[in-house]
Amino acid sequence: MTLTATRLDLAALNAMDRDAFVAAVGPTFENSPWVAQAAWARRPFADTDALHAAMLDVVREAPHERRIAFLCGHPELAGREAQAGTMTTESVGEQRSAGLDALSREELDEMQRLNRAYRERHGFPFIIAVRRNTKQQIFEVMRARAEASTQAEHRAALDQIGLITRGRIDALLDG
Repeated sequence: MTLTATRLDLAALNAMDRDAFVAAVGPTFENSPWVAQAAWARRPFADTDALHAAMLDVVREAPHERRIAFLCGHPELAGREAQAGTMTTESVGEQRSAGLDALSREELDEMQRLNRAYRERHGFPFIIAVRRNTKQQIFEVMRARAEASTQAEHRAALDQIGLITRGRIDALLDG
């Protein structure tokens, strides 16, 4: 499922039934329509900030196991999903924006090594708002964060998801 090319206004979003709401905003949270399903009950949203906060709260309030499964639903950077062409349209565009679709063989090997080490240490993929970083910055941050505690990385991943999803919601809504 991909984000709609038609921009919505908040009043229309607030007026949607649950299925339409989930179809409209569900893709903003990678492969996790359950976030939009739960957020729908928190309508009406006063503004885009309130919508985004409600959706993030759904994730933060989820049981630990569900949050880990949510994190694991995100693709690795230039990983197997990218190679197989199975990433969401949003993730493809985001990874392309940082040049992760055009890595040299050496860069791809390093990315795969870093992805593997990160996942082995923390139990979920490395997540970063790639649109806010250059390819070089992503490598640097990935190396540094691989050494952090898993608890710190869990928080960092959710913070990065906040940045990613805010950009996706802003692209979806007028105003």
